[in-house]
Amino acid sequence: QVQLVESGGGLVQPGGSLRLSCVASGSIFSISAMGWYRQAPGKERELVATIGSGANYADSVKGRFTISRDNAKNMVYLQMNSLKPEDTAVYYCNAQIKRYYRGDWSDYWGQGTQVTVSS
Repeated sequence: QVQLVESGGGLVQPGGSLRLSCVASGSIFSISAMGWYRQAPGKERELVATIGSGANYADSVKGRFTISRDNAKNMVYLQMNSLKPEDTAVYYCNAQIKRYYRGDWSDYWGQGTQVTVSS
């Protein structure tokens, strides 16, 4: 089994900052790309940022969010600065994981953490 667990969400005022964390645990041989997605009420899930050989960001968060990872700990982080009300969503951690040496790469998701930006 593989489990992704997010933490760090909460309520913050516009202009504030939050740092999300996600740890992958369980039967893991290797992790390729990791990333963050979000889903606002009534909207489809969208990519926020991914990190593999490099980092990629949605245009809406460029310059405000920074993704990073700690490979030794199987963790990925999302530093979110200058938060706006439109950043309000459930944020999901994603990782592409191989469980065995000869296994296939599979997508895994966390349960999500709520981020609310409001005054």
